[in-house]
Amino acid sequence: MDRSIIHGHKNKQRIRVPVMFTWGMKRRLHKNVCRLFLLRTFYRETCKMAGEKKPFLRLPLSVKPVVYDLYLKPDLEKFTFEGKETISINILEPTNSITLHALDLKIKEVELKECDGSIFKPSVTLSAEDETVTLEFDKELKLGEAFLKFIFIGELNDKMKGFYRSKYVRISETGHQIEKYAAVTMSCTTHARKMFPCWDEPSLKAVFNISVGICNMSHQALSNMPVISDTIEENGDRLLKFQRTPIMSTYLVAVVVGEFDYVEDKDSDGVLVRVYTPVGKSDQGKFALEVAKNALPYYKDYFQVAYPLPKMDLIAIADFSSGAMENWGLVTYRESCLLVDPANTSAVRKQWIALVVGHELAHQWFGNLVTMEWWTHLWLNEGYASFVEFLCVEHLFPEYDIWTQFVTDTHIRALELDALNSSHPIEIPVGHPSEIDEIFDDISYNKGASVIRMLHNFIGDHDFRKGMNLYLNKHQYNNTFTEDLWLALEEASNKPVKAVMSTWTLQKGFPVISVEKETLNTDGSRTLSISQTKFTANGQVHGDGPLWMVPLTFSSSSSPNIVCHKDILSESQKDIIIPSSALSSSEWVKVNPSTVGYYRTRYTSELLEKFVPSISSKTLPPLDRLGLLDDLFALVQAGLSSTDEVLRLMLAMTDEDNYSVWTSMSNVLGKLAILLSNVEGETELLFKQYNQILLKKIFTKLGWTPQPNESHLDRMLRGLVIGRLVSSADPDIVSEAKMKFANHLSGKETIVADLRSPIYKACLSSGDETTFNQLLQLYRGTDLHEEKDRICRAMGASRNKNILKKVLDFAVSDEVRSQDTVFVIISVGASKVGRDLAWQFIQDNWSKLFNQYQGGFLLTRLVKNTTENFSSIEKAEEVENFFKQNGCVGAERTIQQACETIRLNAAWLKRDHEKLQHFLQGVVQK
Repeated sequence: MDRSIIHGHKNKQRIRVPVMFTWGMKRRLHKNVCRLFLLRTFYRETCKMAGEKKPFLRLPLSVKPVVYDLYLKPDLEKFTFEGKETISINILEPTNSITLHALDLKIKEVELKECDGSIFKPSVTLSAEDETVTLEFDKELKLGEAFLKFIFIGELNDKMKGFYRSKYVRISETGHQIEKYAAVTMSCTTHARKMFPCWDEPSLKAVFNISVGICNMSHQALSNMPVISDTIEENGDRLLKFQRTPIMSTYLVAVVVGEFDYVEDKDSDGVLVRVYTPVGKSDQGKFALEVAKNALPYYKDYFQVAYPLPKMDLIAIADFSSGAMENWGLVTYRESCLLVDPANTSAVRKQWIALVVGHELAHQWFGNLVTMEWWTHLWLNEGYASFVEFLCVEHLFPEYDIWTQFVTDTHIRALELDALNSSHPIEIPVGHPSEIDEIFDDISYNKGASVIRMLHNFIGDHDFRKGMNLYLNKHQYNNTFTEDLWLALEEASNKPVKAVMSTWTLQKGFPVISVEKETLNTDGSRTLSISQTKFTANGQVHGDGPLWMVPLTFSSSSSPNIVCHKDILSESQKDIIIPSSALSSSEWVKVNPSTVGYYRTRYTSELLEKFVPSISSKTLPPLDRLGLLDDLFALVQAGLSSTDEVLRLMLAMTDEDNYSVWTSMSNVLGKLAILLSNVEGETELLFKQYNQILLKKIFTKLGWTPQPNESHLDRMLRGLVIGRLVSSADPDIVSEAKMKFANHLSGKETIVADLRSPIYKACLSSGDETTFNQLLQLYRGTDLHEEKDRICRAMGASRNKNILKKVLDFAVSDEVRSQDTVFVIISVGASKVGRDLAWQFIQDNWSKLFNQYQGGFLLTRLVKNTTENFSSIEKAEEVENFFKQNGCVGAERTIQQACETIRLNAAWLKRDHEKLQHFLQGVVQK
């Protein structure tokens, strides 16, 4: 809910309501969106008044923090920490109480000192439910400055939230492994309150003077800013004091204490960049260092705003729940998202690390310098950074062809989730922290990035950069709403950005653009009859559904890489005339060249057939080939086309050699393989044979052995193709994989990193307990997290139930880090044999798993990936009933989405199974 509503007349913030749509948007669209907003508001207010649910309240605005003087001292033997802070506050309204956030902290002492020297000891009330501490005073506090002092202690927990402990291994002088620990912070989203009492909301910014006490002289301490003093205290402990931070939100506060090595360099502007690694692994930080030192100047040039801090540290953390966290000046990463071992890191992983570094450094401007006002606008942080990371990587590594990969990795994933009825708008009111966790999903990240890419294309790069500069300069060190971004881009481009983009952020879902008729006119021009309706995963069409303002682009067969015409579709149907100067009478016309628009396109069978020769010959650009394929597959899943149509189209793509197009093809094949694994009979075997037919040419071209000077994309493609053939149980591929695995174990031949994952899966899928134990030996023998992750995710490939049960037990053993447990269980649930085993394991261990992760995206990912591949109504009801009885705070929407997907799978199988089997028989028997 909007903060304005909760705080009423006391709130000094602007009241935000949906924008009035203009520029040709029908009144119906405006009324529908406004109605949606008002109904949502009315419902939540009614629930509050009726007492059905305790309302979530943001902190009172009577007091605001100005400066935190924060001292933390972790004890890495007892796993506790001591804390002291003095907060300079500004009392803005008469009050005799102060409420701020605190959770899982023991408050030992609190006092408030006014400017005249008066000291007050309040009563202290902690609320675990509200995650607050309330201080009650005997008298009304004076307006103006005061100083609030806390002394507190807390636990260095193992939940990877707040101030926590991360276990790592050091090799002693005698060669023995020694377990050690680092103290690490994860303040995002609302976990700073577990580290120190604070106003833990993004809009309540302050500056921080941070100091850290260290008991172990061999340890280092890092924080957002550089060290200004390092002294020895009377008790023999070290005291490190850091420079004052810029004004920033609490979720960006970072402290790390432990043993590390580092590599360093300076960027072209003299900013010191360091990559901190485990001891002895500094060489593995060199790739990330190179990316970071070049990314900072790139962003400075792109935004025309300098990076405002004197240093940038990137550090690899052994236990880390997410991929990375953009703490200002000290970005923390999971080891496998930062470290590159040239001999053991795959091309896919190296590219991923470049993207993750680019993403987190983009946040230093977009998120840290300018911050969303509340989590409703989370997508301003994540959607934008998810777009800009691709700009950065394209600049640094043009050989990656990264924008083609954007469509398969980001754009398509967003469309898949957003087609569900249980999706949500980009901007969705959130309150309690459990609600915030749920929107860290493919909508906030991937849809956000996709609609920004569409906007970038709509207004052009020059105006986009100009608008970014206006936005950052106007709002630096402050907080913003989505509309602030639209206004800056509108000012820069003189285009109706707010009117267009509000239809994409305030409504869930997206349209399907149907090309219903194509007419050649006497003057040589072409008329396309085009309509828009909301696309739904179940194929249902609602006549009075929402509308979008859709920037349309067109290309032609003579110049498929060039946009020959542009238009805007704001109504449900429109005849669009493409002038004769744009194309000849014999050319085909394609909607959405380069798959930039965030929508699906549907052609009649006759019009779609015209593209097939250009797909087969690859004269149609890769983005258009994969876009046509993915749109058709989405129509198949929705029941608007038959499954055999998409398989027939792929048979025209046997000469395909583009990595991103094959990624899209693999996505189709993978989803169909999972679907067909739910049925008995020969269909699954026929489908595997179809896969082998489709993949034969490209495998023959690539082979097993990397060629000298081959491209980055070919290295990734080889792993993808062999992985797909392994999934299809190709006997020759599996046999060769076993031989290479045996040579790898004996030391005769090392498997190249790009092929380890498919080879491990191939051997385990047809292996026995000996193979499983060999993989365990490899797991235990490596200290590279990437290799451990590869092995973990391969373990579920076994078809032996007894082995899979051992894999599940292994997943929750001390050998597997908590952050990786989820992915081991998911790997088991990915197969026909393991699906029921993994689901039963989750039910049997639910209390343990829920307590371990306490909500958060790891738990939602576990629930989603182990349930959504079922395909019966009974199983959907079973999943729903389990969570109704056992609960899953923070994953309610995920459960809805999973159960909706199960029902869609059931309908798909019932609709197409028989026809699909007949088609496959015809292909295989030829």
